[in-house]
Amino acid sequence: MARSAYDVKVTREGRWWIVRVPELDELTQARRVSEVEQMARELIAITTDSKISDVQVTVTVEVEGLGDVVGEALHIRSLREHAAKLEAQASDRARYLAQALASAHVPVRDIGSVLGVSYQRAHQLIDR
Repeated sequence: MARSAYDVKVTREGRWWIVRVPELDELTQARRVSEVEQMARELIAITTDSKISDVQVTVTVEVEGLGDVVGEALHIRSLREHAAKLEAQASDRARYLAQALASAHVPVRDIGSVLGVSYQRAHQLIDR
């Protein structure tokens, strides 16, 4: 049975992305990065006489001077997800503190000052 997982190396040459499958010593090309995975899977399926649905690829896109841009993009997405979680936690804690201060009869304008938000935002936090 043919191997089902392949590493695919992609580089830019002129107007094309060159898609290399080193394990098979084969290459193809794609106009857009979004086409790379499908082109690679089709090439591998044809070369190995496999079903395209059985072929899995790990794509590395290297741009001269930048290295693996896909890996960097994945890292950026991970950082954004982490930042979104932290933002949600900060919002929850701000809401809790605003409501606790309001329950302690602290004026809304002072709650805004403590939290570093506008009077209107403090009011929104209390009402939630």
